[in-house]
Amino acid sequence: MTTTLALTEADEERRAALTRMRTLASGLFVLAIVVFVLTLHRGGALGYVNATAEAAMVGALADWFAVTALFRHPLGIPIPHTALVPRKKDTFAKSLEDFVSGHFLTGDAARARFLSSDATSRFGRWLAVPANADRVVVHGASLASRAMDHVTDGEVREIVVHSVLPRLVAEPVAPLVGTLLEQVVEDDVHRHLVDLCVVEAHDWLLDNPEKFAAVVGERAPTWTPLWVNTLVLDRLHTEALRWVADVRDDPRHRMRLAVDDLLRDLARNLREDPATMARAEELKTTFLEHPQTLETGMGLWAILRRTLLDALDEPDGRLRTRVHAELVELGGRLQTDPELRARVDRRVADAVAGIVDTYGAELVPVISQVIEQWDGKEAADRIELHVGRDLQFIRINGTVVGGLAGLLIHTVSQLAL
Repeated sequence: MTTTLALTEADEERRAALTRMRTLASGLFVLAIVVFVLTLHRGGALGYVNATAEAAMVGALADWFAVTALFRHPLGIPIPHTALVPRKKDTFAKSLEDFVSGHFLTGDAARARFLSSDATSRFGRWLAVPANADRVVVHGASLASRAMDHVTDGEVREIVVHSVLPRLVAEPVAPLVGTLLEQVVEDDVHRHLVDLCVVEAHDWLLDNPEKFAAVVGERAPTWTPLWVNTLVLDRLHTEALRWVADVRDDPRHRMRLAVDDLLRDLARNLREDPATMARAEELKTTFLEHPQTLETGMGLWAILRRTLLDALDEPDGRLRTRVHAELVELGGRLQTDPELRARVDRRVADAVAGIVDTYGAELVPVISQVIEQWDGKEAADRIELHVGRDLQFIRINGTVVGGLAGLLIHTVSQLAL
């Protein structure tokens, strides 16, 4: 199956230019014929003119044959090794494919081209314009909204059940949790959680003396009088309140320091103690495989998606306003920060080179596939439109050079007599 190539307006202009140059080259050939006929068998100076015209005819005819043989059979005669383009278009396509893949569509060439284009700096200048950054935000928000709309809860659930949870169950997390816990203790991040627990414990003791008495009273001796137990329980409640208040108000309380030591030991055991690591992995598996874990995760996903969609749909909302400001700032930094620009250039260039190296071999065969669909004659005509005008200069030069060569040969022959 062949493909018909439609002519564009530019092709029509090329055809007109080709026709003009072809007429000029043919006109010189005809002029050489006329001059040759008019000066035939003439002596003197006209003999030199006749020799020049004769050689010009030969040069013009030879170069006409050479140029014509590229695209068609001269005079329609199927002379061997003529009409090369129609007959060899598939071979040319393969050669062009090899040339492009070997010299142009390579990772190194793509990287060098990107680095020399100053694309990052130009992109920074474009992005620093608020109107352009706003366009990026608008289109990006629209794409993100459509993408999230197309992701159903069922698809997310399937990914979590069949991919995320099994991977989390299989991967050991105890050493990771141990490292994280150690860093949390070193940075005093856990102090906020301790504060929360101590405050809540103090408030509970303050609001629930009866429950405290009921819990502690279970351990009271049965043989002591009730009023003695009541005095003891009241005293214990008062001391418990005072002790919890001391822990709450003293950042260096011994209880707080003991909690720090406990967490450090736990972090070390999570990284080094096999028994602790095994218990942690068992706890992780139990937690991940609990049905409520999946339902809670899906609920969080629904809240997150709804929140993001609402934020993306607000033109003057905090999310889009913040993204817009960050993009404008990034555009400015790409122009003024050479280190950032060089880092972005390097990473984008590596990404471009990687894409070309990975997918270039799959793109190049498009050349052969497209050219193979072309009709041979029409392909030759189309190629001639692009290069035929310049090839006509070969005919013109052949006519002129041939004439000069004929004049030189005739002159030398006459001088030799």
